[in-house]
Amino acid sequence: MFETRTYDDPNVLPRTARDHWSYMESNSASAIMKAVCPNEWEDIVEVLSRYRLDPKSWLKAGGNRGDIASQIDSEFHARGWREARLDLSTKGILFSADNKKVGELPEVYQEGYLVDNLKNRIVLDVEWNAKDGNLDRDLASYRSWYEAGVISAGVIITKDRLSLLSLARKLWKEYQNNLPEAARNFKLPIDLVTSTVTSFDKAQMRLRRGVMGSCPVLIVAATEQTWNGNPYV
Repeated sequence: MFETRTYDDPNVLPRTARDHWSYMESNSASAIMKAVCPNEWEDIVEVLSRYRLDPKSWLKAGGNRGDIASQIDSEFHARGWREARLDLSTKGILFSADNKKVGELPEVYQEGYLVDNLKNRIVLDVEWNAKDGNLDRDLASYRSWYEAGVISAGVIITKDRLSLLSLARKLWKEYQNNLPEAARNFKLPIDLVTSTVTSFDKAQMRLRRGVMGSCPVLIVAATEQTWNGNPYV
C-alpha cells in the first residue's frame, strides 16, 4: 500500500477544508482527483469547507444513515452527484491474425452496489454508522472499477469515533447540567462506543491492508474540529 499526503498541499486542498477533517489517502488520491477530475474535486473541497457538524442533528439517534449522512449526501446531490449502482460488463472479442473478427466469448457480468454519490469518474460513499464490513465492500469495489478503467478514484467520508466520543460527552454533559436535576440523563443518545461500525480507524486499517489495490482512495473523517462550535440545545 502506497500511503501519500497530497492533501497537505494547500494548492490541492485549501486550509478551510484541511483543518476541519482528518485524512488518509493512497496513491496520491487528492492530487489525482484535482488533476483529472477538477470539477468533481472542486465539489468535494466546497462540501468539506462548508459542512460543519451541528450537535442538534448529530446527537440524535438515527440508525445506519441518520441526519449527518443525509445532510452530507444532499450537499453532493445539490452539485449534480447522484446515487447509482455501478455494474461491470466484460466481453471478449476474438480476432484472427489478419484482424478479422472470428468470434466472441460469453459476457461476464458483475453486479455492483448502490454508491451514495457518483459523478463523472469519482465515487463517494458516506459511511457514518454502518457495519464496518461495508468498508471492505466499498474498497474492493473501487479496486474492481478502477482496474476496469471506469473510475479514477474513490472517496469515503466517515467519523473519527474516539475524537467525536470525547466531544459528545462534553456537549451532552453541559446540556444535562442545565436541566432540572430530576430530568437529567447522562447516557449519550447516540452510540460512539461500539467498535464494529464504520469509523476512521477501521477505514485506515483496511487501507493499510491494501484492500483497494492500486486504486487512489481518500478517506475523510469528521473530528472535533468539524464541530460548528454550537452547544447542544
